Amino acid sequence: MSGTPQGTHSLAFRVMRLCKPSFHVEPPLQLDPTDLLVGEDIFDDPLAASHLPPLISRHVANPIDSSDLSYRTRFLLHHPSDSMGLSSLLVLPQSFGAIYLGETFCSYISINNSSNFEVRDIIIKAEIQTERQRILLLDTSKSPVESIRAGGRYDFIVEHDVKELGAHTLVCTALYNDGDGERKYLPQFFKFSVSNPLSVRTKVRAVKETTYLEACIENHTKSNLYMDQVDFEPSQHWSSTVLKANENHLVGNDSTRQVAKFVTLIEIFKPPILIRSGGGIYNFLYKLRLSSQNSGQVRVEGTNILGKLQITWHTNLGEPGRLQTQQILGTPIARKDVELLLVEVPSVINLDRPFSVHLNLVNHTDTKLGPFEVFLSQNNSHEEKVVMINGLQTMALPQLEASGSTDFHLNLIATKLGVQRITGITVFDTREKRNYDPLPDLEIFVDMD
Repeated sequence: MSGTPQGTHSLAFRVMRLCKPSFHVEPPLQLDPTDLLVGEDIFDDPLAASHLPPLISRHVANPIDSSDLSYRTRFLLHHPSDSMGLSSLLVLPQSFGAIYLGETFCSYISINNSSNFEVRDIIIKAEIQTERQRILLLDTSKSPVESIRAGGRYDFIVEHDVKELGAHTLVCTALYNDGDGERKYLPQFFKFSVSNPLSVRTKVRAVKETTYLEACIENHTKSNLYMDQVDFEPSQHWSSTVLKANENHLVGNDSTRQVAKFVTLIEIFKPPILIRSGGGIYNFLYKLRLSSQNSGQVRVEGTNILGKLQITWHTNLGEPGRLQTQQILGTPIARKDVELLLVEVPSVINLDRPFSVHLNLVNHTDTKLGPFEVFLSQNNSHEEKVVMINGLQTMALPQLEASGSTDFHLNLIATKLGVQRITGITVFDTREKRNYDPLPDLEIFVDMD
């Protein structure tokens, strides 16, 4: 890549991109002569298959025979790996190539003296200019290059982590003394564009207290990408677990230990995930939960920021890349003035025996609320309530200070065996004459005494 200097100058910049070579692919299709003469069904007959190799060798010259100058065997498979079309050669880049977001732009820059005179005291600067900023890559102001002889050159390498999309300009400037002693200024501009290597599409779904995040990553480059890391970094109020397909596990103590060691080795030496070129996709699934100690605070703030994805990859020949997504938003969290939370339920509940449920009432506002009444609301269906309050049907609670809370126990009794559901625990503000959202339904198991 080169930019034309303006005016007459002794010096000129030449820019070459430093990137990995590619595999050399042999364009001719190589084949096995057996495929041309016979079909695959010949191998069903052991006798015919045993006489086939001598028959073919009589009519095909020895590929190792150097005296055969007819090159009749140049399209024949001499080794099974020849069918891949890959030779032992690597090809250097023939063009500047595509530059993608998240990669490291590495450039070899040469400043050449094409005049017949020596130039002296050269101050060289190289910087990347984008739509938002200007980044200095090299500056020799404090230690100028002493001289470049006639026909000589000065070479250097610059690197830049590409973090912006769109048009980029590599600006190379030189301030030097010409052969006549005249101080000259040479600017040259080299333009290139940065594309997005992949796209990330996300879906968020909330199921009760659990949020599921699905991330679909699509490869937009012309080469395969090997994902080394696709990690979700949750915000401070969330915890994250990646969900993977179930694997077959062995049964037994020794087998369990073997499986544990195998899983540990997989986690340490896990192979990268391949996303094929030209639109290949891969899906990741994460399970998110609110931290118990911060759930109330999150609901007060009403924030729905879940976190962000950290993605690192490498290409076929090891060129690395790294991207970080923007903050991923979940379902907006509704602000509640008063919230009823479950703290504890007895592990054993017996039929027709009273039991106590530990609850917590929280005031999320900045004003005093209450007093309150807690009771079991009657549903509209005609089904008989299996779990009822034991004793007074209404429990009185005092006022709550701003951002305050109170713990209390509600005595209940179950009248039917098996898995039952506690429904309709409701809070009523006696001063505001307002019902708040009831406690979500709770399943319990009722056993015999």
